[in-house]
Amino acid sequence: MRALTIVSVLPELLGTNGDAANARVLAQRARWAGVDAEIIPVRTAADLPEQIDLVVIGSGSDTELVAVRDILATMTEQLRAWCTAGIPILAVGTGWELLSWGIELGDGTVVEGLGIVTGRAVPRSARVTDDLIVDSRFGRLVGFENHARDYVGGEASPLGRVRSGTGNGAARGETGVEGLVMGNLVCTHLHGPVLARNPSLADHLLSTALARAGAEYVPGARAVAVDETAKAGRNQLAVALGLTAE
Repeated sequence: MRALTIVSVLPELLGTNGDAANARVLAQRARWAGVDAEIIPVRTAADLPEQIDLVVIGSGSDTELVAVRDILATMTEQLRAWCTAGIPILAVGTGWELLSWGIELGDGTVVEGLGIVTGRAVPRSARVTDDLIVDSRFGRLVGFENHARDYVGGEASPLGRVRSGTGNGAARGETGVEGLVMGNLVCTHLHGPVLARNPSLADHLLSTALARAGAEYVPGARAVAVDETAKAGRNQLAVALGLTAE
């Protein structure tokens, strides 16, 4: 089995809330499963490797929105091709918003997105900074959210249903859902980083990537032990918020 290539897009600009570390989670879990993995930081289109198995796009600050969008725009063709080919992609926070039709800011201006996923980000009256618990087909997902915008118009399937927290928000009547899933593209507001706190989602991405390479993903013994710690953390948060443990 060849090494997995994990692309980390603009890790310095899109590393807020620890999101760039999702690439390290994927690489470590692959290694625990006996599969070598390499993380390729991509800062310009020229850095893109020929072989790509997984892509991580994190979240950044609003002060860098336009600069990041301009860099991502040079990769639009590749991003579309990855989505069409079924390469697993995780996009978090503003990284997700920039893949959309666009981002409406509080001052009325709009940052045009890449148009890869339907929907757009619209301003909230107040920033959301709270714990977030979601029921999904990958099991219970937990993390914290830190966003000043809701997401509306997403025609793809939601990542899950909100049990506690805000998720995509309540703008224009769209309530109760978090994130979106379009093929093998997973978008979410969950920080933490999300894959460290929710290894089931990390394993889904790894299983998909390895299946595309003709291999099977079997979590290693070290992953099983780490997953128990992550589960305990999820349960502690759930119980504190009035929900039952897993």
